[in-house]
Amino acid sequence: MMLSTLPRADRVVLHDISWQQFENLLANLGESRSARIAYDRGTLEIMTFLPEHEYYKETIGDAVKDIAEVLEEDYESLRSTTWKRKLEKAGVEPDNCFYFQNEAKIRGKLQFDLDRDPPPDLVLEIDLTSKSLDRFPIYARLGVPEIWCYDSGELKIYQLAGEAYVEVEMSSIFPQLPVRELPGLIDRYRSAGRRSLRQAVREWARSKSGKSFGKTNHLPKPDDRSLHPLAKQRGRIQTSG
Repeated sequence: MMLSTLPRADRVVLHDISWQQFENLLANLGESRSARIAYDRGTLEIMTFLPEHEYYKETIGDAVKDIAEVLEEDYESLRSTTWKRKLEKAGVEPDNCFYFQNEAKIRGKLQFDLDRDPPPDLVLEIDLTSKSLDRFPIYARLGVPEIWCYDSGELKIYQLAGEAYVEVEMSSIFPQLPVRELPGLIDRYRSAGRRSLRQAVREWARSKSGKSFGKTNHLPKPDDRSLHPLAKQRGRIQTSG
């Protein structure tokens, strides 16, 4: 087994790891952990994340749920579930994942086997820190049809075409919505607080989809200083110490 550490202290990469070693590591680490894991044909990456990553993971994940509620679409969210296939020597834990098209097939299930069950219809990857292990080949071998990848204020959509992903403009999950606008919406309402942000996402979804029923909520302008004393500050989340 070879080990290499990278300049940042939030990840470690292990080489020449067998599938059984990967399975043993998952068992030893358990479910209650902050680190997430990816495995690709003998290479294993373990990562922990900073507050900025977790913020966008949660806000974009919440946006997916809020949009589904507005559009009255059934869905299931399984967050950072470990998805793996021994035959493909592939395993990964996304930032979030969702079932939409195949939701009825997995409804009520608590245990999954990708040899029998469909993979998630949508995976969310927050890519603020450059991951050493390319997740796309892993997701391709698991059969995930769509990936949303957020990085530095931009949301890109990738769809599986054969054995590789291609970037597209519109999502198959919400084809009626320009979901690439979401980072701008999140940025405008970030200092207004989570509740105002989620209200704004719902109103945006209603407006863009034509599902505005009756009188809509009138949200305060996101740049109004009455929203928050830091409402006009921009930039990334930082922690002290």
